[in-house]
Amino acid sequence: MKRKYWLETYGCQMNIAESNALELHLKGAGLIPAESAEEAAVAILNTCTVRRSADNRIWGRLGYFGALKKRQPLTLIVTGCMAERLKDDLKNDAPYVDFVIGTNDKQRIVDILTSPNGAYDEEETYTFSESHYREGEFSSYIPIMNGCNNFCSYCIVPYVRGREISRPINDIIRELHYLDSKEVKEVTLLGQNVNSYHYEEDGKVITFPGLLRHLCAEETKHIRWIRFDSPHPKDFTGELIEVIASEEKVAKHLHIPLQSGSTRILKAMNRKYTKEQFISLITTIRSAIPSVTFATDVMVGFPSESEEEYRETLEVLRLLQCPEAFMYYFNPREGTKAVELEGQIDEETKSRRLSELIDFQLEIFQTVRRARIGAILEVLVSQQSRDDEHRMLGKSEHNEMVAFTSDAPIGSFVTVRLTGLKGNTLQGEVVHV
Repeated sequence: MKRKYWLETYGCQMNIAESNALELHLKGAGLIPAESAEEAAVAILNTCTVRRSADNRIWGRLGYFGALKKRQPLTLIVTGCMAERLKDDLKNDAPYVDFVIGTNDKQRIVDILTSPNGAYDEEETYTFSESHYREGEFSSYIPIMNGCNNFCSYCIVPYVRGREISRPINDIIRELHYLDSKEVKEVTLLGQNVNSYHYEEDGKVITFPGLLRHLCAEETKHIRWIRFDSPHPKDFTGELIEVIASEEKVAKHLHIPLQSGSTRILKAMNRKYTKEQFISLITTIRSAIPSVTFATDVMVGFPSESEEEYRETLEVLRLLQCPEAFMYYFNPREGTKAVELEGQIDEETKSRRLSELIDFQLEIFQTVRRARIGAILEVLVSQQSRDDEHRMLGKSEHNEMVAFTSDAPIGSFVTVRLTGLKGNTLQGEVVHV
């Protein structure tokens, strides 16, 4: 009987992509997915450690699996960023975990499960998998680089993912064509600092704008949109803006993290740009690409952030009018410089600022979305509505969620006229062209 595995994934899109790749290897080795954790012979937790909340969720699941192991045979493997950060401490605190596998060793899990004694090569070297595709999906990821060299003072990623490594361009192109053969409609290029991509071969250097040009020039039958996540503002060059503006396949919705509207706080974060430079970047992009929309990241409660500096962040958001913002408060991570900074903000103040920020951003979201009513646009049908079997949900090039009545199959494109806003979802009607 073939062994069954249970895989849980926490955190970022890169983790999701790497879990997809791991599943392909597991299935190739003869393992099959379990319908529940209780019937699995192997449980794998691909972990995140960016914020304390992620750690807490994972510790809770580890407790569950520890209890499960007392009732039945189970091989428990913890991998990913939390495993990389804690390593021996995790083994000591959770002795029922059989293997703790670092970020760079995920693909060796198959070796552990297929070798007679669970042995594997412990020398860590990050390897990009051939494919990160999950069977049946119409939206997929292509990791193009791993690691980060920026060392933002609050961020654990450079310590758990290591230095930047760029994937060979031919491997990226090969995966693009493979996804196209699977009738994937949109792909997202992934990296911790995706626009720092830098690959050299035979004396030729390919940077991120060059990579985008290469991918857009490839002939594909099904792929309509190419997205990327997440770029760093300091590496957002004029050449990159020109490529986004000129290439039809590059989606005109960009996720560019702000983090703070205070130049002093940005310096303390080691973000390497000022408030004014960030605003100028957004203004330049909008001038070159009038249809562009933005998502951003915002942190409040960074050590020593004053009430005035927090209000600066709100003012910048008001100015930028980004419809999407991923908002959170400072979460200290052991091993980062921000933990040691003076002026740590109390939890009550951080929670209050975050709550105010969410309400503030919601008003921006609704204003921007309502301004879109009447627009005609293409949407990629993504799922059936939970509330009405005749209603479908789709995503536009600008990452807008739209509900409409249609019998169009999931994964197809339809043309929709926006008619209203209900909650956070735009309402639309199909337009036959």
